[in-house]
Amino acid sequence: MEKTKVKAYFSLFGDDFPLDVVTEQLGIKPTMAYRKGDVIKRKSSIKHDGRVHYRKETAWDLGMDYEESLDVDDQLSKIINVLSDKREVIVEIQNRFCVECKLFIVIIVEEGLTPVLFLNKRAIDFAHAIHAEIDIDLYAGSYK
Repeated sequence: MEKTKVKAYFSLFGDDFPLDVVTEQLGIKPTMAYRKGDVIKRKSSIKHDGRVHYRKETAWDLGMDYEESLDVDDQLSKIINVLSDKREVIVEIQNRFCVECKLFIVIIVEEGLTPVLFLNKRAIDFAHAIHAEIDIDLYAGSYK
């Protein structure tokens, strides 16, 4: 039986900016990065219209893979723990390269077991300090 899964990640994104400079300034290797104009690679199991799709922006992401969880804070805290002392650097990067940032929470609900979706003061304070939006995606898995 599939279990409910959650992943969280942080993204700096914008029109075009030097990914290597961002990596150096943060002192953290991204879990994913791409440039505007890069081809979007698709998994062979996903059917699509056969056209080539391109990235519409440049992005530097730091995230965790999906984990079985019934509490979103478990995954979000891992991201904040890594980035919490980088607040000033993140704001400097935003100003220097005209980029934005978001914290993403992605939930796949299985068997109707929804996780706790609570943003504590620490998460709210961090998002506010780096001028980040919070994007929550919720997907319903199978029900029997």
